[in-house]
Amino acid sequence: MKIKYILLLLVVVCFSACSDFLEEEPLSELASDQFFKEPDQAYSAVNALYRTGAPNMTDGGVYSGMPLMLGAYMSGFFSNEYAGQELHVSNAQQLTLNGDNIGDYLQGRWRELYLGISRANNAIKYIPETPGLSDEERNQLTAEAKFFRAYSYYYLVRFFGPVPLTTEPYDSLENLYLERSSIADVYVLIEADLKDALDKGGLSTMSMVNNGKRITAGTVATLLSEVYLTMSGAPLNADRYGDAASLAQAIINGAYGSYSLVQHDELNTGELDFENSAYNKIRKSDASAEEHIYIKEFDAAIATSTFPRYSYPTGFSQDVLYDIANGAYQPSGSFLDLYDPIKDLRAQEKQYFHTTLEGTNKTFPTSPYMWHDDEAMFNTALSGKDQAMMSYADVLLIAAEAIAKSSGVTSDAVNYLAQVRGRAYWDTDIVTINQTLTGLSVDRFVEEVWLERHKELVFEFQNWFDIVRTRKFPVASSPGVVNFVNAVGHITDQGKQIEEKHMLLPLPEPEIQRNPSLGTENNGY
Repeated sequence: MKIKYILLLLVVVCFSACSDFLEEEPLSELASDQFFKEPDQAYSAVNALYRTGAPNMTDGGVYSGMPLMLGAYMSGFFSNEYAGQELHVSNAQQLTLNGDNIGDYLQGRWRELYLGISRANNAIKYIPETPGLSDEERNQLTAEAKFFRAYSYYYLVRFFGPVPLTTEPYDSLENLYLERSSIADVYVLIEADLKDALDKGGLSTMSMVNNGKRITAGTVATLLSEVYLTMSGAPLNADRYGDAASLAQAIINGAYGSYSLVQHDELNTGELDFENSAYNKIRKSDASAEEHIYIKEFDAAIATSTFPRYSYPTGFSQDVLYDIANGAYQPSGSFLDLYDPIKDLRAQEKQYFHTTLEGTNKTFPTSPYMWHDDEAMFNTALSGKDQAMMSYADVLLIAAEAIAKSSGVTSDAVNYLAQVRGRAYWDTDIVTINQTLTGLSVDRFVEEVWLERHKELVFEFQNWFDIVRTRKFPVASSPGVVNFVNAVGHITDQGKQIEEKHMLLPLPEPEIQRNPSLGTENNGY
């Protein structure tokens, strides 16, 4: 069953559950021991996780942007036209954020992630006891639930650092107020959940696109390899580069499915067909089975995507069918300067970004073209295009960095980085790209990987997380010429200095008031 039918299914379940509301059992809010009585209920519990917890981090309003954009605002690399009315945006951009002035916004994110964890905990506990499921179904559904629990904790620990750990359903009012666990302990659980899902889940090795949009072995392996890379950096500095390299290479070598980079089309003359470049092919398709490893599914009739609204500034709302657009993810000039304006296809008009309205002489500030949807923008105001959140390009770059850090700048490391850069540098011979990378010191090579991550994965919202784990900030001395400086102490485009405390988000004050066990220390905020 495709996940796009989850919301419809939940509505049907609600109507059937609420019809006999005078019964003694409160059927509109089924307890866990009432709910997991048949296979459909187990599937419903797991299906709901595709829209709860970590997936909520790419939910957003027209004005507010998305939760994963908060770090982009803090970096100064991206702006939102409604910063004046959206306090979480303005305080993030000005680095004046704290648990009070954006406390309610952060509380919403905290609640969403823990709601996903709570529902996953129920599924993990009760699915093994659900009658009528085959062993294969139990393993698969439990693996999916563990993936989503790990994914939610992965966001929590990167956002807030030490956070409460809970792995059991709340069946009573006891132990509601948990103390924060260490960052290391949170990662222990994340790793255990993902390894269990990968080793015991019997998950498909097809791509997620071809697997009914359900989690696959490749999805789990990709998240785990990224987790190992993140653990190796700040603040944990656990040196799991070898594990990240090994797992990423296993993905590349086909152990968890067959993936590859989408390639450009050429014209009859042998020249690049810009309209059908790899990036435009990805943009125009619903999702790429070959490149997209984890996607968030949308459907124009059930759960529509907000992303196209961010592809035009507000001043152009009258030119599109949507009631309003908003440049909620507009890149700054200093971010665009990370791209070589001549060599890099991603920097060209109507590839990654655009500045002109098709068929007119109207121009606007640089906005994401990768989210532009012709049908939605000009015909329906409804988009059902899926959004890629993990890609094969990410796997290649994880492997390149992790191999370099654990084994040196090997030919494999060079090859993986060159694949991503070679697609972008469409007019540069791949042999030349390999030659420029071969022989670099480990530190210089790794910086080249970091730069490629900032440029390639910008629509997967990796930039701020990479700044936090590397503690390095990319600065272009001229377009395409980039150095990395210490992130702490860097002055952003907003003229604000990044401090050590900004490497985490503040705990929401409403949550501190609600749970005294969290304490008062809040990373210096």
